[in-house]
Amino acid sequence: MPAASPYQTAWEWEWNYRLGGGAARARRVEKMSSRRRVQLFYDVLSPYSWVAFEVLCRYQNKWKISLELRPFFLSGIMQGADNRPPGVVPAKARYMGKYLRRLAEYFRIPLQTPSNVSEVLFVKGSLSAMRLLTATKVTSQEHVEVLSRQLWKRIWGMDQDISEERSLREACKASGIDQEMTDNLIGQIVQPEVKEELKRSTQEALDLGAFGAPFIVVHVDGKPERFFGGDRFELIAHILGEKWEGPLLDYAAKI
Repeated sequence: MPAASPYQTAWEWEWNYRLGGGAARARRVEKMSSRRRVQLFYDVLSPYSWVAFEVLCRYQNKWKISLELRPFFLSGIMQGADNRPPGVVPAKARYMGKYLRRLAEYFRIPLQTPSNVSEVLFVKGSLSAMRLLTATKVTSQEHVEVLSRQLWKRIWGMDQDISEERSLREACKASGIDQEMTDNLIGQIVQPEVKEELKRSTQEALDLGAFGAPFIVVHVDGKPERFFGGDRFELIAHILGEKWEGPLLDYAAKI
């Protein structure tokens, strides 16, 4: 392991080392693997992102894809793309509630609308949660999948407030993250490096054409194919030359 630069704090050096090392490892793995790369840009504030997340996790081995989980900040996407949330359009909001119930039943995801969904979406938001996931992706990547699932479960299954530190700590504990690592991750939420990394991921999604969540990028033959929404799986299967076999309930994670 190389020595830290005298111009960096120990924390900054560790962050840059982990970030650079993780990226280099990902490139090496991609070259060695025959799997196609699929990037899922998501925010746990988006229930459709939860659906896309669970389905892609179920299909990643069947389709032989390398699934890259990419936390981003949905509010930044909406602002950067000059888009409006569906919940602010009354007809869309009414349809959204019914459609989410259909998706939850079909894919067997314990998804239900929070008691005060407007407050959750437009007041409390997900900034701290997405910074937590960003820090986790860099320093403890093996926990990103389960922590993402726990955060979705808290908002869209348990009607819990993920803007509170207590709730974030409970999600970490439920994800099998020990107390020392939890303290580390919670502390990183306010660090400039974490803030900038989340901004970078959000901007990358915008540069790829994102205007909402989930945003899925399928890399086939060096070409990125872009998909929006939690119900585009037949098209993704077609692009990959694979078969869509429905919700794959036998492959579902325990939630």
